Amino acid sequence: MVDYGIKYWANDDFVIENGQVKVNYKNKPALIEIVKRVREDGYRGPLLIRFPHLIEKQIEKIFQSFEDSIKENHYKGKFKAVFPIKVNHYPNFILPLMELTQNRCYGLEAGSKSELIIAMAYTNENAPITVNGFKDKEMISLGFIAAKMGYDITLTIEGLNELETIIEVAKTMGKPYPKIGLRIRLHSTGVGVWAKSGGFHSKFGLSATELVEAIELLKQNKLLEHFTMIHFHIGSQISDISPLKKALRESGNIYAELRKMGAKNLKYVNIGGGLAVEYTQYENHQNRNYTLAEFSGDVVFTLKEIAKNKKEPEPDIFIESGRYVCANHAVLISPVLELFSQEYDEEALRLKEKNPPLIEELYDLYNSVVDKTAIEYLHDSLEHMESLLTLFDLGYIDLQDRSNTEVLVHLIIKKVIKILKHKNHRDIIRIQEQVQERYLLNCSFFQSLPDYWGLGQNFPVIPLDKLNKKPTRSASLWDITCDSDGEIAFNKNTPLFLHDIDVNKEEYFLGFFLVGAYQEVLGMRHNLFTHPTEFSVVFDEEGNYKIENLLEAQTILDVLDDLDYDTKEIERRLKQKLDESEKISEESKQEVLGQLYIMLSENGYLRTVFKNEGAM
Repeated sequence: MVDYGIKYWANDDFVIENGQVKVNYKNKPALIEIVKRVREDGYRGPLLIRFPHLIEKQIEKIFQSFEDSIKENHYKGKFKAVFPIKVNHYPNFILPLMELTQNRCYGLEAGSKSELIIAMAYTNENAPITVNGFKDKEMISLGFIAAKMGYDITLTIEGLNELETIIEVAKTMGKPYPKIGLRIRLHSTGVGVWAKSGGFHSKFGLSATELVEAIELLKQNKLLEHFTMIHFHIGSQISDISPLKKALRESGNIYAELRKMGAKNLKYVNIGGGLAVEYTQYENHQNRNYTLAEFSGDVVFTLKEIAKNKKEPEPDIFIESGRYVCANHAVLISPVLELFSQEYDEEALRLKEKNPPLIEELYDLYNSVVDKTAIEYLHDSLEHMESLLTLFDLGYIDLQDRSNTEVLVHLIIKKVIKILKHKNHRDIIRIQEQVQERYLLNCSFFQSLPDYWGLGQNFPVIPLDKLNKKPTRSASLWDITCDSDGEIAFNKNTPLFLHDIDVNKEEYFLGFFLVGAYQEVLGMRHNLFTHPTEFSVVFDEEGNYKIENLLEAQTILDVLDDLDYDTKEIERRLKQKLDESEKISEESKQEVLGQLYIMLSENGYLRTVFKNEGAM
């Protein structure tokens, strides 16, 4: 069985049984079964599958871990959390999230007016709302409205000008006021791509001098009693626990000092997000060096020690973890459309009655390769290919000879890999990097995996079935965009091997896991490819699953309409061009027009019909 590193990244959410990836819950349905069930109803292209039970699992793990640490350390503060909407703002995530957390003190964090409206509409009763990011008078006024509606809302101030606006709005709108938080600009920073979220030069937060001034402003305007929270954030995907410990010590001391300055209602320390997700499929390539238990334990212990030393009450702990909550709930499924070297089979050979000597030698190598000679013959064939390509450049052999060269070398490579597939031979890895198979996928990496394209973020990828068979082809993955960056290249340090299949005879699906955080909200419409068809898999008490919230990918007309094209005008112009065309008979025009309208009402992903299967 090939496990594709599932023990590192799957978190026991998925398992491999009987050669298939299965949901490790209730009756353990196979992903390939779920995919085929949906595709039988005619849905093609990539699919995004949501698993709401995994949302609930992550929330419970976070709360349980912090509650255990609080109990173990005899900590007097409480634990609360919010989800930052920016990480995944889609309704088929947010609505189940709120429904599944009604028994927890779990709310939403907003960073814009639109997100605040979502938070006001869906946050559970008595659950907190926090508001971060830059705010104008209108957004602050919206926060006051939320307070008047009974929400437990905290406006976190990013700069003194925002505090001055709060003071202004308070005078006109009156009580009840929202709670006030101050984002602190720490000296401490995180590590990795998002480290710039912390430090003196970070985009957000108040310096020590500004904090002192903010306290004075609050006192002068009789608003100090509404100051309840300090907030910091040292970056997303914190891979090392050490910077967090340093930030906790710094923020804990700031908390204590602000209370000594008269902020007696300050009782919340919001440590922001950053709780890391393990994306790796490979040993010794881990993304984080700590566990959730260590994370929660360090937070609780550090704040307890500082409060004790400073003789201040232990604060309630807020976190805004987004990635950890939602990354694992979504899986992207993409059909494989084509293997680019599949034309290299014996039927493609067009040998002449008299061939160049090196081609004759290649043909002999192909017919005589065996276990003992495999590596030697492989090396010989690659040397012959280089010589033959040079001869072609010099004009000594023709295009048919070059074609036969390419076919024979690929046939030899495939034969050698097949012979040695059960051996971990260094030469095989090296050779496969040079002759990797290109798998064309019916998806857009720019739309569905933008962090791979933009940040080099790797996502676990695994075939949905055939996992009881050893994959033999080193794989690079190509999406269907007309952009060279739409490729996940083969990497000898983290190699991906897939099966050598005939896509004209059978379907082959790849699953990309841990794509529920940021990928949807950051996805771009490169080539006007849209959000995939999505649905949720929900389990009943008996353990059976059902498909809910199925939302098909947008049609071509819908996409154009979103871009503010006049789609009625487009239809009119197309019909006019067809009517005016002299290259088609009058009898056929209506049929062609009907075909055109059908295409406009479908999504833009590719459709391929196979001999034994339906649409991909």
